[in-house]
Amino acid sequence: MAAPMVNAIYLVSAVNLRLMSPPVKRRPTGRHHGDLRNALLRAALDLVAERGPHGFTLAEASRRAGVSVAAPYKHFADRETLLAELATQGYREQRDRFAAALGSSDDPVEQLAAFASAYVRFAAQEPALFDITFHAGLDKSRFDELAAAGDEVARLLLPVSRRLAPDEDNAFDLLLRVAAAAHGLAVFLRQGLFGMGGEALADTEERAARTARDIARQNGT
Repeated sequence: MAAPMVNAIYLVSAVNLRLMSPPVKRRPTGRHHGDLRNALLRAALDLVAERGPHGFTLAEASRRAGVSVAAPYKHFADRETLLAELATQGYREQRDRFAAALGSSDDPVEQLAAFASAYVRFAAQEPALFDITFHAGLDKSRFDELAAAGDEVARLLLPVSRRLAPDEDNAFDLLLRVAAAAHGLAVFLRQGLFGMGGEALADTEERAARTARDIARQNGT
């Protein structure tokens, strides 16, 4: 009888130990492989929205994404590389928006006005991408794809200003003045100087369009 009794005690003890042992916690795996890059990009974009493009570290982006602080280095050499990818997305989003705006008219003056309005709208609707694209201080010579995305925007817009300028230099200067005016108005809107909400955005878009028309018409006189 001794052997069966010992075996029974062993079996009961083993069952009790399994019941008493805490379950093993497994880390979620959804973001650790194919989705890691996008999870980090989303986390960084959220942090930029909260703190600006200089207000976070790569380690903070990792924690926000729910991954280890070593995980980002599988995809990004450093924080600037991550921001450069977001800035590239920003330029591509702008190009799509500006292309749609230019398609609203065949008149180059009105096309520049539509571009200026779309510029303000992008800044208001995509504030984090806007800040990364223009305020992160990225060195484009380090990032070929970022430089190429910026060049695509210029190649889209310069043919419009060329129709109103006598040469390449003047065409670039015209486009620069329109973009600078739109940028300033966009920043003022972001700072609340024109009020808040949809009405303020609509008013600022129209103000940017009027300013672009004035600049373009003065350039032609």
